[in-house]
Amino acid sequence: MVLGSTATALAGCATTAQSPEQTAILAEPAPVAPLMYAALPTEQFPVPAVDISQIDPRFWRQDIDYETDEKTGTLIVDTPNKYLYHVHSGGRATRYGIGVGREGFAWAGRAVVAYKRKWPRWTPPDSMVARQPELRPYSVANGGMDPGLRNPLGARALYIHENGVDTLYRLHGTPQANSIGKAVSSGCIRLLNQDVIHLYDTVTDGSSIVVIPDPSVTPLLVGSA
Repeated sequence: MVLGSTATALAGCATTAQSPEQTAILAEPAPVAPLMYAALPTEQFPVPAVDISQIDPRFWRQDIDYETDEKTGTLIVDTPNKYLYHVHSGGRATRYGIGVGREGFAWAGRAVVAYKRKWPRWTPPDSMVARQPELRPYSVANGGMDPGLRNPLGARALYIHENGVDTLYRLHGTPQANSIGKAVSSGCIRLLNQDVIHLYDTVTDGSSIVVIPDPSVTPLLVGSA
């Protein structure tokens, strides 16, 4: 009787056997979204929270130490590593995860942010419409696509010019979290909508932008001779 009682008492401290399915559930708790990626219900078009299960945490926005010879306010697009840096004083920068142009549409060089827009219209260039005729309703001649969550430019867009000429490249928002950290878009640099809103609020017109090329592709050089 004594031995039986002792065994029963010890069993109360033992770990209950679990099925593999239960173990997997306990080992992989749902990620908690940081406040910076919460929903933005007060926007002109309410922005939903980011599904952070679709994005590697290393691409979350963060302020970091970043030594560079570029002046404060410069944007640096690190194409190979899929990061955008906004240079601050004191050797600091804000780093954002980005999606970049797929092979054949990559670009690199130096230019400026000519201007920026909230909830912009999207007007695909004629060359894109020629490749994708289904985009004709949104062509320049037809006035482009109305702003909104389905608009490819997302919540904000920064327009890149070189020597006063529109390069047709943009920094813009996207709701597609799974595209961050990948080469997916037709030449433009995409950020999470929450991140491009944050960037929009801190970048001034005329800011320099430097795009580091990906050595694995042949870039279209912006600002080159």
